[in-house]
Amino acid sequence: MSSASEGRQASEFCAELVRSHDFSRYASTLFVPAAQRRGLLALYAFNVEISRVREQVSQPLPGEIRLQWWTDMLAGEGHGGVEGNPVAAELRLAIQNFRLPVERLSRLVDEHQFDLYNDPMPTMAALESYVNDTCSALFSLGAAIAGWQSPETEHLARHAGLAQGLTQVIATLPLDASRRQLFVPLQLLESNGSGMEEVFAGKETPKLRAALDQLIRDAGGHLRTALGLLKDMPPQVRPVFLPLALVSRDLPRMSRADSDPFELHAATRLRTLWTIWRASRSPLFRP
Repeated sequence: MSSASEGRQASEFCAELVRSHDFSRYASTLFVPAAQRRGLLALYAFNVEISRVREQVSQPLPGEIRLQWWTDMLAGEGHGGVEGNPVAAELRLAIQNFRLPVERLSRLVDEHQFDLYNDPMPTMAALESYVNDTCSALFSLGAAIAGWQSPETEHLARHAGLAQGLTQVIATLPLDASRRQLFVPLQLLESNGSGMEEVFAGKETPKLRAALDQLIRDAGGHLRTALGLLKDMPPQVRPVFLPLALVSRDLPRMSRADSDPFELHAATRLRTLWTIWRASRSPLFRP
């Protein structure tokens, strides 16, 4: 098989992986130039692989081994099938073509070690650090793929990631609670008179609602800051931030008094694609 054919198959594999497991980000790549799309799909496929480790193992140790494999690959010390791994091949190509900082990718892997254990997220500072090295990192690396790296872009990526990441904490609360995993900071819960077991019971109380409302307000503040900063960004980088359109859609529903935080709200792919498409035609996101 020719190298061109292998590359095409690896690219298609990444696209299908992201489409199947992270449709929101997949939909956003449909509105960027083809040259950037392949790099973004490689990045997002890598994120899918790392984020899904918790779901694929029953004990932390096998998860640690899987994450270490990616750490070794990024350090150039990979072994055991690196050449045959389509996501690794596409990610290495993206690193080379877009000069992506390997250190930022490695930190993303390191942060997801937290997912393997049931230790509670202790503080807001810890959650913000986790989100900055995961969601914010993806926006920052995506901007690099779009050809733009600057302190201003990094500042935007941080707020965009925090808006998205804090919203995801609320959105995934039912699933996390069902497996006794806590991303809502314990400090935030306790400061509102709530606690871990109240979350794991899966029933909303006024004290728990107060804690979640504070998290929602923080996410909204970061979203407003990010959208304000986005207006001053170069046109070619704006489509990378299209996933913010979904945050803008979801936060108002989450903030309603009658919204049950333990009820899953899975948007259809059609609705997700419609939201992204509408945003792509607005002056804020249009390249």
